[in-house]
Amino acid sequence: MQGFSPIDWAVLPVYLIGITLLGAWTARKVKTSGDFFMPRRFGKTMMVTFAFGTGTSSDQAVTVASSTLTNGLSAIWWQWVWLPATPFYWLIAPILRRLRAVTTADVYELRFDRSVAVLFALIGVSNMAVKIGLLLVGAGAMVDACTAGAIDSNWAIAAVTVLFLVYGAAGGLGAAVVTDFVQGLMTVAFSFALLPFVLQATGGLEAVRATVGEHNPAMLSLVAPGVIDTFFVVLYSIQALVGIVAQPFIMGVCGAGKTEMDGRFGFMVGNLVKRICTMAWSITALAAVAWYLQSGVDLSTVEPDHLYGEVARAFLPQIMPGLLGIFLACLLASIMSSCDAIMISGAALFTENLYRPLRSGRPDGHYINVGRLSAVAIVAAGVAFAYWVGSVVDALDIWFRIAPLMGVAFWIGLFWRRTTAAGAWACTLGALAAWWATTQPAVAAWLAEFESLRTLGAVTVSADGVANVGRAWEILATLSTGAIACVAVSLVTAPPPEERLKRFYDLTRTPIGENEVLTEPCRLPEGVEPAERRMLLTAGGFEVPMPSTTSLVGFLAGWVMVALLVGAFVWIIR
Repeated sequence: MQGFSPIDWAVLPVYLIGITLLGAWTARKVKTSGDFFMPRRFGKTMMVTFAFGTGTSSDQAVTVASSTLTNGLSAIWWQWVWLPATPFYWLIAPILRRLRAVTTADVYELRFDRSVAVLFALIGVSNMAVKIGLLLVGAGAMVDACTAGAIDSNWAIAAVTVLFLVYGAAGGLGAAVVTDFVQGLMTVAFSFALLPFVLQATGGLEAVRATVGEHNPAMLSLVAPGVIDTFFVVLYSIQALVGIVAQPFIMGVCGAGKTEMDGRFGFMVGNLVKRICTMAWSITALAAVAWYLQSGVDLSTVEPDHLYGEVARAFLPQIMPGLLGIFLACLLASIMSSCDAIMISGAALFTENLYRPLRSGRPDGHYINVGRLSAVAIVAAGVAFAYWVGSVVDALDIWFRIAPLMGVAFWIGLFWRRTTAAGAWACTLGALAAWWATTQPAVAAWLAEFESLRTLGAVTVSADGVANVGRAWEILATLSTGAIACVAVSLVTAPPPEERLKRFYDLTRTPIGENEVLTEPCRLPEGVEPAERRMLLTAGGFEVPMPSTTSLVGFLAGWVMVALLVGAFVWIIR
């Protein structure tokens, strides 16, 4: 195959076998189901690479590049919608760690009841299967483009899936953390590998701006009116913050550290590193567009999901033999570093929150084996989704909508004591109904009859008369319906037992002690007394604590970093 040399072929098995052996090696530390699903032994460095590796993968570069081809720089918001939420990670991480849970469903059971935990587990397992499918779709598109079909994308997906299943099923979440240290570094290399070469070929950023600006000046804007505009960014960012707490793998990202500081530092800093890599993907994609234009290529003939991979195949073999193989290895590393943790979090939900309550009292090894089998099933469902979904952007949009369905209830339940289990059910079902309704052609056609909605851009009508509800307006309808349903139903149903509320809030207020030993999820260790916490607001049943100095300083530092990243990106592109 043109550009893919024998050295490139040799690089791939070396990496794939090596990372699989490293992950499988960690299985020696798995003695209990707690070791498998939630090891709490890692420091700040490992937690940074774990948060980065779990949350970053090549499908995201594909998404940004694919949308850049059609919308320009505004496509960065497909991944940067999480940027305004990032400072809140400093506040979220210690709360999730202090809840001392194995899975997020444990938290829903504690705060609401067993039925809500089962609901979350079912949605969460589906969510993780969709996410794995999204990752594999991106991997397939990139492999196919990088190798011009020499490596069949179906076989590539199968090989990667088998390998992360092997080490993930052997070592559990600990294997994911350890391998993500290596794979996280490789993902950073993947993110920046193409940029200098494409810029050199196009004459630098000035030439890129001139070429793209002459073709379509709107492509140099960070917003695209009617597509990715300010309203889109605001609503998607709110949805990102609402949904992040209900992403099942986030419990591991926050909880696998030895201390709550390890979790909060890793969660926020790891994701800030990801935002930097997103800048590299965006600029690389824009430079690729300029390169196509300078080469006389009609952009309409370029397959959007293949843009990033095709540019890699065009440039890297000319630099040095084997470089394309290394790039492909880094690409696969970025996929495996996400799939392993996501797989284990889904398996934990099934085993701990669906299976164990029905088959209690079995030996610990039994639950580990159930976790391994359920991991295989979840990955199989993800592979099926990968073959069903149309494109990477479509897969991202579906996955992005799932977690907020239950995230709304989490946030309301965290800050309002009156929130009930019935309210959580109403919230989830109401949000799901609103999401479904806004995607129905008949509903969109009915809404299009209101001129005010068309003027606002809530509903658009194509040239052939087809009406569609705007994506940002779908989010507004989903979140607001869920919140209203939660509050309304909670007000007319019996309040939660005071004992349940006390246990929940005692956990959130009590810091993690040194060398804490947990014998049961969502309970303070024996001998640990609940901490007292000054409150900022308690009127009306609200439960808003006074933030600590550490929380305030870290939160403000996060916003400074957000401002610096946005400012730096604007300065670079202009």
